[in-house]
Amino acid sequence: MYRGRPVAALIMAGGSGTRFGSDRPKQFIDMKGGTMLRRATRAFAEHPAVDEIVVVVPPGYEESADGCKTAPAGADRAASVRNGLSAVSPRCEGGLVLIHDAARPFVTADVIDRVLEGAAETGAAIPVIPVTDTIYEMQPEPKGEPNPFGSGLAVRTLPREKLAAVQTPQGFDLALIRAAHTRALEKKAAVTDDGSAVLAAGGELRLVAGDPANRKVTTKDDLQNAASQRDGSCGASRLREPQEPSLWLAASEHRVGIGFDAHRFKAGQAASGPLVLGGVEIPFERGLEGHSDADVLTHALMDAILGALRLGDIGQLFPDTDARYEGISSMKLLEDVVSRMRAAGYAAENADSTLVCERPKIAPYHAEMERSLAEALGIPPERVSVKATTTEKLGFTGREEGIAAEAVVLLIQKRQGQQEHD
Repeated sequence: MYRGRPVAALIMAGGSGTRFGSDRPKQFIDMKGGTMLRRATRAFAEHPAVDEIVVVVPPGYEESADGCKTAPAGADRAASVRNGLSAVSPRCEGGLVLIHDAARPFVTADVIDRVLEGAAETGAAIPVIPVTDTIYEMQPEPKGEPNPFGSGLAVRTLPREKLAAVQTPQGFDLALIRAAHTRALEKKAAVTDDGSAVLAAGGELRLVAGDPANRKVTTKDDLQNAASQRDGSCGASRLREPQEPSLWLAASEHRVGIGFDAHRFKAGQAASGPLVLGGVEIPFERGLEGHSDADVLTHALMDAILGALRLGDIGQLFPDTDARYEGISSMKLLEDVVSRMRAAGYAAENADSTLVCERPKIAPYHAEMERSLAEALGIPPERVSVKATTTEKLGFTGREEGIAAEAVVLLIQKRQGQQEHD
């Protein structure tokens, strides 16, 4: 959510990448630390404002989206964007959408923040960087023959102080960009990027600061040059050091997260509500108080996963001020967190948890809880442990005022084509 509005991200990975000179589109090539698509997607999966990710891919590459929702690529980029916009969930209606090229794997949270701010204020915003080279307009070759770069006649220089190079992500009001693309299609207008669709429809387009490091990878030389700059071998100009693993350095294969949560028991007439722990309904005379079903064990596990991936916490993703989550099953929320985990390129290796309470007795139910949580994580039950302890009558749990839970999770980075658990 951004300023109370849902945010969807479209990752455009439908291009053929013919100039890259590979047997498959460049965005799906397996490199050290993952593919360009995975690196680009991770930036949005780890951004706290992004609620949903849709990856637009050619047929046959759906599994490369790492569990994200997919949409089919179209005949051209504009058609692919329209397909992606159609796949955005109803829960994101009335919100913002970020449209990003998978071939820009170096995007940072700062650029995403600036685009979101501009889009929230004007309805449409794109990141740009100044043009520093002298730009010539070229004269076409006679008889309509192609004019290769480096040949032909110069017509004039263009005033570079008035020029800007466009980047992605480009941010829009969801309804506005859908209408702009529809109008461009009806007029058969050329749409080179999504901002041009807005301009063709007569809309206002805000320009925000991009980042020179947010470069587009078109050829193998682009990737090698970017790697060289990052390593410092091309002089003082260097790419910003990403917080996440890069495409060239071995990524951190394992991440560990810790989660904690506590809920008080309900009081009064509502006290007899269901007690849900680990997705399992426990027979007990009192339920826990919370905006959702107050599944304290599942909440702790979700925060452990989010913490391992630096994706915020459940209070940020599922605020108790949002009516959509009122009374919702925490297992549904765990599904969302697991989807974000997979989009970031990780899978659960194992999880350990402890419930702290005087009552009820957990032993009769811990195996069922382990199976429930394991199924949600996509791992065998023997990799999930649920334990219970007391505080010897000390504290709020000792006074039987509520239940606390702590969870630890180990995540492992998935390689291209790797199954969820080998």
